[in-house]
Amino acid sequence: METFSNNNNSNNKSSIKKKVQSFGAFLSGMVMPNIAAFIAWGLITALFIKTGWIPNEKMAKMVDPMVKYMLPLLIGYQGGKLVYDTRGGVVGAIATMGVVIGAPIPMFIGAMIMGPLGGYLIKKIDKLIQDKIPTGFEMLINNFSAGILAAILAGLAYTFIGPIVATISTGLGDIALYITNKGLLPLIAIILEPAKVLFLNNAINQGIFSPLGIEQVQKLGKSIFFLLEPNPGPGFGILLAYWLYGKGTSKESAPGAIIIQFFGGIHEIYFPYILMKPILIIAAICGGLCGDLVFVLFHAGLVAVPSPGSIFSLMAMSPKGGQPAVLLGVAAAAVASFLVASIILKGSSKETVSDDFDKAQSKVNAIKQESKGSLNSNSNSTVRAKSDINSIVFACDAGMGSSAMGESLLKKQLKDAGIEGIKVEHYSVDSIPKGTDVVFVQENLSERAGNSAPDAEIITVKNFLDRARYQEFIQRLKNDSDDNSNNIVNEKSDINFVVFACDAGMGSSAMGESLLKKQLKDAGIEGIKVEHYSVDSIPKDTDVVFVQENLSERARNSAPDAEIITVKNFLDRARYQEFINRLKK
Repeated sequence: METFSNNNNSNNKSSIKKKVQSFGAFLSGMVMPNIAAFIAWGLITALFIKTGWIPNEKMAKMVDPMVKYMLPLLIGYQGGKLVYDTRGGVVGAIATMGVVIGAPIPMFIGAMIMGPLGGYLIKKIDKLIQDKIPTGFEMLINNFSAGILAAILAGLAYTFIGPIVATISTGLGDIALYITNKGLLPLIAIILEPAKVLFLNNAINQGIFSPLGIEQVQKLGKSIFFLLEPNPGPGFGILLAYWLYGKGTSKESAPGAIIIQFFGGIHEIYFPYILMKPILIIAAICGGLCGDLVFVLFHAGLVAVPSPGSIFSLMAMSPKGGQPAVLLGVAAAAVASFLVASIILKGSSKETVSDDFDKAQSKVNAIKQESKGSLNSNSNSTVRAKSDINSIVFACDAGMGSSAMGESLLKKQLKDAGIEGIKVEHYSVDSIPKGTDVVFVQENLSERAGNSAPDAEIITVKNFLDRARYQEFIQRLKNDSDDNSNNIVNEKSDINFVVFACDAGMGSSAMGESLLKKQLKDAGIEGIKVEHYSVDSIPKDTDVVFVQENLSERARNSAPDAEIITVKNFLDRARYQEFINRLKK
């Protein structure tokens, strides 16, 4: 009975964590695509306001409209688009305009509410009327339904929601300012540092710190809230300790990780080092506490969100004369985390940690995929070979309409390609048959498709008329027939260019590149270029691609003529040694 209770509690905690991660991913999905706009606003602010580097009254006139109108509207549009593509984005942006005009402060929180709400409501309206529109009236009714809904939402936002959100935002800002003035802000590190390792930081950073920071910039010209999460000091100190006192893979990979984390701003690179020894979270917390304390004492702040959290980003977003205080806080965080991590690692110096590092890297990948939730368009199960595909389903919300069109198109393309024996049908996303091998589904329904058909490969499409997406799938089936979906490069003389590919083209793939380069050098093999790229932008002349298993399909689509070698994680030295041994033969 006690065991059942413990399991139940564990499941509840996992469910709560998953929901928070999903919420954070959704918030991040609204803000991250618009980070360039935030940086542009931050640079204009830092340069041209009265206290800026080169004060210019005319140029400074852009600052206020950008923060009050442009940035909230971009967030509102992106929020609506996440829920219901471009149509949802347009309604979300119009609805956001209501809160923007109806409040005296920048409406980032309001945009995060109205954008998704607009997208959700127009999606529901479209579903309600989709089978009731007379032929020939589709454009008229679709345009007017969206326009009427957007006008109503904008009016409600202006009249009611804007003032309410403004009151809440002002209250939160006053509380945050009070906490900062009392010197209690550093205590946030106790929550924030563990949240970073578990990929929960987006919910905190994008949902709370960024809006508060921008409001504070309006009053003070800078904000400490932009420094709390991006501070690279705690991670730098932990990696430095591993470099000096670690063992095996963790020690050898630490120098490269330092460059990627501190200068590149990819903080996730140090998460496996903490998960390998969870007690090191104390070092991260101590680093965060000390860094934040110095930021408070020396009144440090930035003018905009530094993304990614590189030391270069922090310097670029610092106001005139603010760099020394920022550097001092980063240094304090690094020293504190280094000292604590060194004590912990020295105390366990007899342990061998290289095997644990691979497990920790895999755990980070699992946590990262979980944190992305339904926003991850590649959360499909293992890619199936042609011989394993007997049933394909097109799934949409209601199981009719556009999914039937997709079914018809793929059937024709399969027939034209001479591929037979595969059944293609369309169903509601919640009633996919159990024996289905492959499911084509729109991106916003991928999570529901995964729940409905957990054993199927999920392939996402932007719309069901995407002939190019189906052609990629058919090409994969043809490759399967020729060589089991891979182009094996047998001769060393045929290999001139090797690419490590990951989702964003940075972080762990750069570590893999560094390791293989070293192993090739140690083996005396020269003349092979090794680089890292995003999985969707692999150069055409690539001969071999190393990629994580869950991204293998995208790698094949991006580099159809290359050999695809899958790895569980990019620190898999044994996998690279197999490749090198093959070259030696």
